[in-house]
Amino acid sequence: MTAATTPTATSEHRTEPRHREPLALDCAAGWLVARFSALHTTASWAIAGGGLTTARTVAWLQVADGDLPPGVDPAQLLRDRLAAADLAGAVGLLTSCRVDTYSDVTVRDGDAAARCIATVGLGNALRAGDPPGPSRVGTINLLCRIAAPLSPEAQLEALALAAEARTLAVREAGIASTRTGLPASGTGTDCIVIAAPDAPHDQCAAYAGKHTALGHVIGAAVHDATRLGILRGQRARGEALR
Repeated sequence: MTAATTPTATSEHRTEPRHREPLALDCAAGWLVARFSALHTTASWAIAGGGLTTARTVAWLQVADGDLPPGVDPAQLLRDRLAAADLAGAVGLLTSCRVDTYSDVTVRDGDAAARCIATVGLGNALRAGDPPGPSRVGTINLLCRIAAPLSPEAQLEALALAAEARTLAVREAGIASTRTGLPASGTGTDCIVIAAPDAPHDQCAAYAGKHTALGHVIGAAVHDATRLGILRGQRARGEALR
């Protein structure tokens, strides 16, 4: 297993030659955009382009409190901004995090590979089972791109495993629920996108659980990308208090 992370001032990158790269990442003007070189199947609960579908692009939009006053529909705002940015049809994510502080981790095990790109905020940290209440800014949004095609069943299994890996990173960091003070398991507005190359069913992996190489790289990539994002946020908060 290798986790490829090359730190810069704002992110951890694994850089490959552009002509060989199945996912190209751009960050500018409040957008973080992942473009696939071929059509991918995606599984998510994103407010734009969510569900089990296909896409060539996943895009994070950075927003401020002023962008979402009472009465504004976040999903419609995101769809409108995607269309204006020529990103209609993308799987869309909203974040209050600076998108240039994303973390980017690739993990390989033989032919199995997964790359996770995450923006991590914890202002809305909650524990599964907390009572409902008003939302706060600060969420974890991540894309995990798997190199192998996945069956629908494997894609859902990968989604569950990614959620578990994210929760593990949050628990290991000792993050508390903003509502109850108990150990948090994520935030109230997290979103996860699983993406894999589109292919005929007979060419797709049937499983992506912990006993498979695919499950290993998915879990490790998501855990490490979330952990790096948490560490970066903690460093930033520490520096702000000095």
